[in-house]
Amino acid sequence: MLELLGSGLIALWLGKAGIQINTIDAIDALAWQINPSLVLASDPNPSGNTTVQEYLKKLITSKLIADNLKENQGIWIQSGPVLMANHQGTTPLPAASLTKIATSLVAFKTWGPDHQFETLVSATGPVVNGVLQGNLVITGGDDPMEEAIALGNTLNQMGIKQVKGNLVISGNFAMNFQRYPLLAGQMFKQALNYTTWNRSVIFHYSTMPKGTPKPQVIIAGTVKVEAQSNPQQTLLLRHRSLPLQQLIKEMNVFSNNDMAEMLAESVGGFTVVQSTAASIAGVPQSEIQLINGSGLGPENRISPRAICAMFMALEREAVAHQMNLADLFLTSGLDHRGTIYRRHIPAATVIKTGTLHDVSSLAGVMPTRDRGLVWFAILNRGTNPAGFRSEQDKLLQSLMKQLQIPLAIPTFITPHLAINSLPNLGATSRNEILLRN
Repeated sequence: MLELLGSGLIALWLGKAGIQINTIDAIDALAWQINPSLVLASDPNPSGNTTVQEYLKKLITSKLIADNLKENQGIWIQSGPVLMANHQGTTPLPAASLTKIATSLVAFKTWGPDHQFETLVSATGPVVNGVLQGNLVITGGDDPMEEAIALGNTLNQMGIKQVKGNLVISGNFAMNFQRYPLLAGQMFKQALNYTTWNRSVIFHYSTMPKGTPKPQVIIAGTVKVEAQSNPQQTLLLRHRSLPLQQLIKEMNVFSNNDMAEMLAESVGGFTVVQSTAASIAGVPQSEIQLINGSGLGPENRISPRAICAMFMALEREAVAHQMNLADLFLTSGLDHRGTIYRRHIPAATVIKTGTLHDVSSLAGVMPTRDRGLVWFAILNRGTNPAGFRSEQDKLLQSLMKQLQIPLAIPTFITPHLAINSLPNLGATSRNEILLRN
């Protein structure tokens, strides 16, 4: 860090940005390096701000917003310590699924990228000739992507083919993103027996590696929900979830609300997400106002500045684990599924989208030749989200035209793990058998 200061690279960067500073206080410079959300100066080059003003005028002329509703639109664009453009940048506005940035940040900071949630499978009776003489008990442990097929196959490997009693659900259990325990349990029971699969389970199975066995665990009883586990039950196996890094990326790629709610609950709820995210990002708590961890509802309000600061904080946390933002979010031109589908965003831009019936939002970081990483947050309020998405893409394209495409995609925002390798791979290997028949 001190080598960077002594080399004059920071002063050179600021000079390239058009900011003439004779001396830079070393403490402030170090603070910027440690906390990139710190803005040291406004951009003397008006092109960025001019582009944003033209964007806002276009929203009016295209009738996406009325002239008196410009205050409902928020934009923050920042490169290093330089603020390139700001419109309502410190005003909390409906953020929709950009709320998941806060949830991602706090979960990542709390648990670390390698954390795995555990689901316990127990029995209340012995196994005789492949039949469990009692109840099969599932104790959930916050796993937002329960893998019933893998669990069923493991039970078959253990010699369990039938359950004479009930399927009992306890703990924080979800199945196929259904968090209501009784419904989740019914879906889980169906998935354990391939002869009862519906189209949804059949499709899910088709995405799994070829040769994956089809489980058959027949449960004679019904699904019951119990608040506490039976002290007489015997632990059969422990199932570990995908690593948290993969769960976060899966959540953000498809903007899955149920996964976001479960991750928020795992760290203590939305109030903890709200306060902790503000603290880590170094922004006033008043700029992050949440009612849940997913972004459902216009009451989730975050300022554009806070969104950029949270993205920067996540980058810092990821780098500390030899990762980067692209391992947690979509990257334009590299990921081809999820909410980026049919968008026209400059290549190598790491993004998160957000949509409600009257909200469209977009945030991320875009690599450029002339300004390096450009962080941005665009929050639009109005009744035509599709129209806003088109104009957001054009705004980023216009900025890229001004700042030029980088000569090469920076390695520090290139994902280490492709999204196509995420779902369910190695699920059976994450089951630890504790009691064999």
